Amino acid sequence: MKFRLLIFCFCFLLATKANCQEKTPISGDTQQILFLGNSITYAGQYIAFIETYYRLKHPESTIEWINLGLPSETVSGLSEEGHAGGAFPRPDLHERIDRIFEQILPDLVFANYGMNDGIYLPLDDSRFQKYKDGIEWLASEIASINAQSIFLAPPIYDPIKGEAYANVLDNYSDWLISKRYTDDWEVIDLHWPMRKYLEDQRKTDSEFFLAKDGIHPGELGHWLMARPILEYLGLEAEEFGTFQSAISEFENGEKIFNLISKKQAILRDAWLRSTGHLRPGLAEGLPLDEAYIQVDLLEKEIRDLLH
Repeated sequence: MKFRLLIFCFCFLLATKANCQEKTPISGDTQQILFLGNSITYAGQYIAFIETYYRLKHPESTIEWINLGLPSETVSGLSEEGHAGGAFPRPDLHERIDRIFEQILPDLVFANYGMNDGIYLPLDDSRFQKYKDGIEWLASEIASINAQSIFLAPPIYDPIKGEAYANVLDNYSDWLISKRYTDDWEVIDLHWPMRKYLEDQRKTDSEFFLAKDGIHPGELGHWLMARPILEYLGLEAEEFGTFQSAISEFENGEKIFNLISKKQAILRDAWLRSTGHLRPGLAEGLPLDEAYIQVDLLEKEIRDLLH
């Protein structure tokens, strides 16, 4: 396992350096970037980190960053028996993707699935195949609207919370990363760098964690997710150990981040309301027209601070 981890970390370093130096998927024509995923994406901190750092480096950018993550969601269509105490089954991206792409036609789609897709059970061929089928289906759906798909190898499940499920996500990540080479997919590895970081920290602090519950990363975990995505977008962020250090050279960085976080939350909730979903228990967003009135005011504040 350690040998495989070293190999993937080495490949990650080569890939991110190459991405940073040779290309970026963002062009002058890029207008919208969409993020799909589960509760980790819904929480949105890594997306706010990405937009903030990108805009600090590109203050003239007018790209709209949209978070449509949905808590509990899978792309495999699976749900464990008694999920949420029997209150509701896991939502399935298949149920809402058509409505999303009827209303939003993004240029880039970042897809972050895997954490929920093995439904927290040991590795099983049939469940693994459901995940593979779901990812392949999503790639086809994104291609059908002429958008670029970028798949994110899932964040880690903390081995202390359960080695068996940590192994599931190791396998899911390995398969997804392999699609770079078998099908020329765009795949960013969030998984193995996070796993290596966690293991390195545990050598000196056995109680260190990135996700207190084993699943949902804290601020540092979200930054570790954001860094390779920023590298992929052509920005050198790997040298910064924290988001605060990354924005420290910018006078208004923290203020801009807070405004972008607020803006993204308003947009997320409004777009979830507009496109619809089957996940109960979420705050109801504003109608889109009302949401964009607030967003426009926040955007004015952001642009004033950027210039």
